[in-house]
Amino acid sequence: MPTAASTLATPEQLAKYEPVIGLEVHVQMGTRTKIFCACPNEFGSEPNTNVCPVCLGMPGALPVLNRQAVEYAIAASLALNCQVREKSIFARKNYFYPDLPKGYQISQFDRPVSEHGWVEIAVGGERKRIGVTRVHMEDDAGKNTHDGYRDSDRYSYVDLNRCGSPLIEIVSEPDMRSADEAYDYLTELKLAIQYAGVSNCDMEKGNLRCDANVSVRLKGAEKLGAKAEIKNLNSFRFLRQAIEYEILRQVALLESGGRVRQETRLYNSDLDETFPMRSKEDAHDYRYFPEPDLVPLAISGEWLDRVKASMPETPASRRKRFTEEFGLREYDAAVLTQERVLADYYEQAASASGDPKAAANWVMGDLQALLKVEGRSMEDSPVSAQRLGELVGLVSKGELTGKLAKDVLLKMAATGDDAPTIVEREGLKAISDTGALEAIVDGIIANNPKQVEQYRGGKTTVLQFFVGQVMKATRGQADPAVAKETVERKLAG
Repeated sequence: MPTAASTLATPEQLAKYEPVIGLEVHVQMGTRTKIFCACPNEFGSEPNTNVCPVCLGMPGALPVLNRQAVEYAIAASLALNCQVREKSIFARKNYFYPDLPKGYQISQFDRPVSEHGWVEIAVGGERKRIGVTRVHMEDDAGKNTHDGYRDSDRYSYVDLNRCGSPLIEIVSEPDMRSADEAYDYLTELKLAIQYAGVSNCDMEKGNLRCDANVSVRLKGAEKLGAKAEIKNLNSFRFLRQAIEYEILRQVALLESGGRVRQETRLYNSDLDETFPMRSKEDAHDYRYFPEPDLVPLAISGEWLDRVKASMPETPASRRKRFTEEFGLREYDAAVLTQERVLADYYEQAASASGDPKAAANWVMGDLQALLKVEGRSMEDSPVSAQRLGELVGLVSKGELTGKLAKDVLLKMAATGDDAPTIVEREGLKAISDTGALEAIVDGIIANNPKQVEQYRGGKTTVLQFFVGQVMKATRGQADPAVAKETVERKLAG
C-alpha cells in the first residue's frame, strides 16, 4: 500500500509553484457572560449547565447584545490596525448541525464591526504586512463529543455550554506565501489580542481556533488556484504542518494532471496529512439575512475614543522601545514581550535595577530557571519585579558578586526577604577593596609555589587557578575582576 508521502510533490515540482495562504481565526472573548444572554462564559462546567432559552434557541427568546463583548471587539480591531465602522449589522448564518440548536448562527456578513487592518511580521530580515480583511462578531456553536462515553461507538454527544459564547472572527487577506509566514502571522495576532486584554487565547480551551485557506499557482501567475480550507487547527505546530502538507498535496495533484477541488479538509496529526471533510460552501449557501431581533450596532466617536484611551502599548511598539530605550538586542526584546505579564515584569525590574541589559539577562535566565524548578508562572513569581531589580542593581554597582547573587535569589524566593536584608544578615557584601584582598592573595601564592613557577614559566592559564582560590577563600565575596588584577600584579612582582 503506498504511503501518503509517495503522493506528495518533489522539491523540483514545488519550486515551480507559489503557495497562497489566508487564515480565518476565531477568538473567544473573555467576557463574564455570553454575547446575547446572561449565562456564564466559562470553560470546564458540567455539560449543558451554562444554558438558557436564549442560547438554546427556544421560541420567543430574544437576544440582548453584551456591551463588554462589543468593547472587546473594538479593542481587538484597534490592536489589528483595523478601521472600526460607525454602524454594523448582525445577520443570521443558516446551517444545520447537531451543535447549533437555533439552526442558525448570529454573525455579521456584509457590514462587520471593522475592516482593512494589518499585522506585520518579519520575513527575510524585512517587515511584511499581512492584510486583515475584516473582524466580525458572532456567537459560538456548541461542541460535539465523539468519545469518552460508554456508548460513544454508537452515539455522539452534544454539550451546548459553549453555545452563545462571544467570538470575533479575524479574516486575513491571502497574503501569506509559506507555512512559516502563516505561523508568524498567527503568533503576532495572538500577542496583539492578548495585550489588548480581549482573550487569553488558550488553544487547549478552544479560545483560539484557526482555519487555513490554502491554494497554489504557478509562479508569475495572477489568477488564484482553487483553495482547500483546513478546519479546526488547534495548535501552532499543527497549523504549520497541515499547511506544508497541503501545499505538497496540491502541487503533486496538479503535476499529475489532476485538479484541486474547492473543499473543506481536516488535518490528522498522527498521519501528518489532510483528508476531505465536505465540499466547500460559498456565502450564498448560508442564506444570510439581517438578524430581525437585533438593531444595527452604532459605535459613536466618543465610545471609540474611550476604548482607544484604554488600549495598552502594542507588542510591536514595546519591542521597538525596548531596543531603542534599553539597548536590548531584537531577539531579547522579542523574548521579553512574548507575554504582556513578562514584559510588564521586565520593565519594572529594569527601572529598579538601573541596568536594563543586566535585568534582561536575569529575567530571561535565572528567574525563568527558578520559576521552572518551582512550577510557577510569571503571575505567581515568588520574587517581585522591584526586588529582582534591587538584586541586579547590587551586582551592577559591585556590591554583590554575580555568583552570590544567584544564591541570594534562591533565598529571596524561599524567605520572602529582599536582597539587601539577606546580604546584610549573612555578611555577603562583595570585597572589592584591593588592600583587603592583598593579604589573602599573598597567602595563596605562598602556599602554591609549583603553580607560581608554572605561571612565571609562561603557563598563563594557571591564573584562573589562583583567582579560583581567592574566590574560595572569600566564600565568593571577592569581586572577580579585582581578584584577577590583584593576583596578576602579585605574580608579576
